[in-house]
Amino acid sequence: MNEDILMLKELSDRLVSGTKLDFKRYLYPKIDWRNRFVCLKGAKGTGKTTILRQFMKEEFGLSESAYYLSFDHLWFTNHSALDLVDTLYKNGVTHLFIDEVHHLAHWETVVKNIFDFYPDLHVAYSGSSILRMGSREGDMARRQVCYDLKGLSFREFLSYEGVKSVEPVGLGDLLANHREIAAEVTRGIKVIAQFAKYMEYGYYPFYKESPSGYYQRIVECVNKVIESDLPIVEDVTPATIRKTKRMLAVLAESCPQEPNMKALYRELETDRNQGLKMLDVLERAELVSLLKTEKDKLKRMSSPEKIYCDNANLMRALVPRADVGTLRETFFVNQLRAAGHTVSSPAKGDFLVDGEWLFEVGGRGKTFDQIKDKPKSYVAYDDVEVGSGNKIPLWLFGLLY
Repeated sequence: MNEDILMLKELSDRLVSGTKLDFKRYLYPKIDWRNRFVCLKGAKGTGKTTILRQFMKEEFGLSESAYYLSFDHLWFTNHSALDLVDTLYKNGVTHLFIDEVHHLAHWETVVKNIFDFYPDLHVAYSGSSILRMGSREGDMARRQVCYDLKGLSFREFLSYEGVKSVEPVGLGDLLANHREIAAEVTRGIKVIAQFAKYMEYGYYPFYKESPSGYYQRIVECVNKVIESDLPIVEDVTPATIRKTKRMLAVLAESCPQEPNMKALYRELETDRNQGLKMLDVLERAELVSLLKTEKDKLKRMSSPEKIYCDNANLMRALVPRADVGTLRETFFVNQLRAAGHTVSSPAKGDFLVDGEWLFEVGGRGKTFDQIKDKPKSYVAYDDVEVGSGNKIPLWLFGLLY
């Protein structure tokens, strides 16, 4: 192999050998690495790169049969990815771990060609959460297994901080047995203090790298998604990029009021269709969370009832004086959706989960007044270690994944 490719191998070895194995994300044991093609999607900063490198380190070490590549490396601006894959394959490489795949032009066609032309080559790759798999040149939807990585849950945060190891809890179990679960988790730890830390800086794993610069790093990730990733994935103009950034700033400041979309579109000098497309991109990028009614939740191009930032840490980064009530609601929506539940906007109450359970979210004094006559209704309230009846501590909803 030529010197360029040997340089890439040296880089691969250095990055993989430096990867820590002491903490693994919730998704790690769920990935079936035996599949020929594994796709790992997720918002920037959630740990996709670490998962790829951890598995490669555990399974292959510095073996010549496995390579880690990142398609945002400058090397790929004037070299062919397919030529590289062909050379590696002919030299005995059996497994490729590819990062930032969307930075490569016509990436889906390249991935499809690798799948078709190298039938015994195993590939695991990561890409932006903005990607719509199988929607472009090469239809990969039927050829691979795709996983979506979310940010740290409160449960993972406790483990990451070395505070306590807790198993995930199903929502049904949590609703039925929350007092027993809370009593067990709170034994020996100050869970309210830990939850306050999580709400301030615990969602993105990179908070440990630079605690003082955490919010600035989040803002940088947001800018990179909108300014760099979005133009790669979607056909957008510089004007649309500017409007999308402006839309996010306006929405973050006004969360979670029922949005006056017409006024927003006028302020952004855009129309309804373009505005809804920008909202769709912001949601796919996991920057905002759109709440619709049960009737409208399956309609992709419909105006939301409420709009939240995706997670509480993101909101704090974008809105330094974020409202505590909005932060609580943001946490609730984020953790339920990350655990695979649907959350919609009900006629009464704050949230309807899976079309079945009705919730009010608030502080210690939150009551059932708005939903007292509704079946399967609950209050998720903050600043409480152990709940009672249908009043459940808010932090418990961070144990779902």
